[in-house]
Amino acid sequence: MDYEHFLRSNMLVPIRPLGQGAYGCVYLAYHLEYGLVAVKIFQRDKFNKREYEASFELYRTRNQNIYTTRLFTYEENGKYPYIIMEYANMNTLNIIAKQQQIPLPSYVLRALMNQILGGMNIFHDSGLIHRDIKPDNILLNSPPGSGFVHAKISDFGFAKYEDLINEQTYTAGTLPYMAPEMFKKPLIVTQKVDIYALGITFYHLITHKYPVNEPTFEEQGKKINLMQGIERPPEITDNLLWDLLSKMLEFDPDKRIIAYDALIHSYF
Repeated sequence: MDYEHFLRSNMLVPIRPLGQGAYGCVYLAYHLEYGLVAVKIFQRDKFNKREYEASFELYRTRNQNIYTTRLFTYEENGKYPYIIMEYANMNTLNIIAKQQQIPLPSYVLRALMNQILGGMNIFHDSGLIHRDIKPDNILLNSPPGSGFVHAKISDFGFAKYEDLINEQTYTAGTLPYMAPEMFKKPLIVTQKVDIYALGITFYHLITHKYPVNEPTFEEQGKKINLMQGIERPPEITDNLLWDLLSKMLEFDPDKRIIAYDALIHSYF
């Protein structure tokens, strides 16, 4: 389809595409009220209603939160559903994870971890589970002229409200970031899966590798089930940092640290 024509017909000025996939396309556009925005346009059969519901609820209840991507509005009734959301101008956290030749300064890592955990704490405090935390779903934004960079949790396509009683009938997430309990039955997914995924995200930022990365769900689960826990990699020399990460990567979800407690850890 002609995405630019579609945007103009909805009172948006297209600037350039930001990404494209099986779901549709994301465009950078100008909106008269909101300024520069990211517009996610869906093919009708690829539209995931949960994405805008979770994001809108989070913004409605916590509109001062700068560490989650802000949703402005959405339209689901036309031929092509779309979401208008905040534009993050510095790509995703993956741009840092890929820089193997450039060590991440400790103060930058600490600031990023603090911001992301802060966003996760507010997300969880709203009763939500993200279920697909990874560097690609954490955006970086620097407000013009501010000199600051904010990390923002984004992509709420798998987000749902926590259900501690009912067994889940499906899984969601990206294999290296999936918590050990997601490979077991009965499957009851809690907010602790996000904490584990964040632990893997931070581990990956530091080491540029994964502790476990098998090609299939079955093989990943089999490898995880044979392990007692994640071993400390040689790249992590800070004892306080590893103490925090080991608590986030705890295999037993009942013993795994929550976002609030992680934020008050002595590493910060």
